[in-house]
Amino acid sequence: MLWEPRSGRLAAWGNALLAGAVSPDDAAEAIVGDDAVHRVEGLPGEAGPVGLTLALGRLRRLGVTGWRVALPAPGHPLGLSGPPDFNARALEAEEAVVGYGAPYGLVPEVTERGPAGDVHVEVVWQCLAVREAPPADVPSLGEAERELAEALREATAVLTKLDVAGSGPVADAARDAYRARAEASAGLEVLAPGYPARAVRVLELAQRVSLLVSLAYENGQGGAVSAAEMAARGAALRPVERVARRAQVAAYNAWVEERER
Repeated sequence: MLWEPRSGRLAAWGNALLAGAVSPDDAAEAIVGDDAVHRVEGLPGEAGPVGLTLALGRLRRLGVTGWRVALPAPGHPLGLSGPPDFNARALEAEEAVVGYGAPYGLVPEVTERGPAGDVHVEVVWQCLAVREAPPADVPSLGEAERELAEALREATAVLTKLDVAGSGPVADAARDAYRARAEASAGLEVLAPGYPARAVRVLELAQRVSLLVSLAYENGQGGAVSAAEMAARGAALRPVERVARRAQVAAYNAWVEERER
């Protein structure tokens, strides 16, 4: 699979669990993924960290009927609804999940342990109070799909300009890596059971646009001839990156949006 935020996995599989489409153990296994362990801290009624299965069940009993995703960046509180403390922690982590139906949210704290080549990732989700309000700047699936089509054209146009004055095959290498990663993810489950097909389609395209942008950044210096040109490239890619993040949030949140309708 292409890049997937931990908050996306938790929201998608947490929603599937709420819908009765998966078992608690299957949901927890999917959320943990390749990490070593996930725990939840600050859960009402618990003195210390608890496992995901217990935490998701407890939050359901506390009134959570759905999970939304937030992927904020500096100057762009995407998916957040407050209060300031929760927003600040989510911005530091660059992601969070926000409960629907009850005022609870989860922000991941990621710790890597072990020597190089044998690193184990542990995640502690901090359970915090959230404000029950519409999330910031989240488009509908239809809007996200239209924005992505234009963003993909813009990202491709910028990528083709990475080779400047015959300075090397940067663009070709980036495009080859993009195609290889996209092909490697083919056929893998993009969202959890219960999500509409359009959400799956939007998320797949958003992930690919994000990958294309990251490849442009990673390979950009090889083709740049000046700091000004590098700055111009960044200015061209930032709006594309923003569109891709908005679309990812719209896709993950589609399950809750359908329930609202």
